[in-house]
Amino acid sequence: MKIFIMRHGEAANTFGEDSRRLLTKKGLLETEKMGQWLARSEPKLTNVFVSPYLRAQQTCKNVIDALSKMRQLNGITPETLDFITPSGDARQVHDFIDGILLHKDSLIKDNCSDDHQAILFISHMPFVSYLVAELTGSLNTPIFSTAAIAIIDYDIKQMEGQLIELAAPAKVQT
Repeated sequence: MKIFIMRHGEAANTFGEDSRRLLTKKGLLETEKMGQWLARSEPKLTNVFVSPYLRAQQTCKNVIDALSKMRQLNGITPETLDFITPSGDARQVHDFIDGILLHKDSLIKDNCSDDHQAILFISHMPFVSYLVAELTGSLNTPIFSTAAIAIIDYDIKQMEGQLIELAAPAKVQT
């Protein structure tokens, strides 16, 4: 099972409510680029989860658009989760993931191997760093540039994964 963890694109530094910050033009371009990169990596997404914050929702839309163009969605509709905000609890999300995967385990065995299944989370710093550390059992928290995507190879039976890659807009090819 692959778990993709994405930070939203660059957001405007405006005064007011943090949850209402919009992506900048650069942020929109970053998320389009990473959406195209993700589509080329051909994940078989079973779920897409996104923070309710506006910049994460915009990021999700760009990623979904890219995946749709490459026919990589298979009817998946993103689900907004109120608990994957910047101050979210990584341990709670780890439990949430294991609960989903426990339920899907029988479905995965019937349809195809778990190596060909993937979940995508779109959220914020510092939460994305804490989530990677939590899922991999690491004491190190990676630093995500805006729109970066961490790929974790997650072992359903061990309930732990390994960080395979941290892809950033500046380093991926379009």
